[in-house]
Amino acid sequence: MDLPYLRAGSGKPLVLVHGYLGGSAQWADQIAAFAPTHDVIAPGLPGFGQAATLPGPSSIADFAAAVMGCIDGLGIGNFTLLGHSMGGMIVQEMAARHGSRIDGLVLYGTGPLGLMPDRFEPIETSQARLEADGVTATADRISATWFREGAAGQGYIPTRDIARMAHPEAAHNALVAMRDWDGRGALHRLPKRCRIIWGDHDRSYRWPQVNALWAGISGAELAVIPGASHAAHMEKPALFNALLQDFLQSS
Repeated sequence: MDLPYLRAGSGKPLVLVHGYLGGSAQWADQIAAFAPTHDVIAPGLPGFGQAATLPGPSSIADFAAAVMGCIDGLGIGNFTLLGHSMGGMIVQEMAARHGSRIDGLVLYGTGPLGLMPDRFEPIETSQARLEADGVTATADRISATWFREGAAGQGYIPTRDIARMAHPEAAHNALVAMRDWDGRGALHRLPKRCRIIWGDHDRSYRWPQVNALWAGISGAELAVIPGASHAAHMEKPALFNALLQDFLQSS
């Protein structure tokens, strides 16, 4: 499967993996910020964004294999890896399987368990509402939960527009993939050079999920962005980018 991707810059590779109902275009600010110093690659997950025509997997392992296939196809050896939300689950799977190639791991707005008991709504509810309401209404509704100010939040409109591009079957399959995934048993295999980034108003991945990562990954660092929700990289891009830059320079 040949994934579309955005790529800019030169230097050490930095791979950015988006989450559920996301797309590579959501990383526009980070691509611009880090292209002067890094080879920034943002793959589109199959079934979403610019990759919406591709079949959407129903397992996190298959998403991880697709992203690794994209990286391998570009001839990249070692790289720093960042995953957001469901993308954070995907990069955990990648790091557990290919740890020797990961120079650093950033887990952003994510956790080690797909079936999140304290998510803004149960995954089963999201599945039922997706089937009843369709992708557009679901994209609008769920995207609003990612911002502290809801639909009035900075970055909501472009995020919503990317979310609307998702293929309906892919949106359904990805919820199944999250529901069935549990990465807690592999946390000890993740790279010790790891930073966890979390917005303190995140309604998708609440503190118990974040704390499980922090406690389960030996040597992991925790950075909390105050006053931000699930899309902190759009709500507070300067602070988010500073935390990422600090991690990249700490090597």
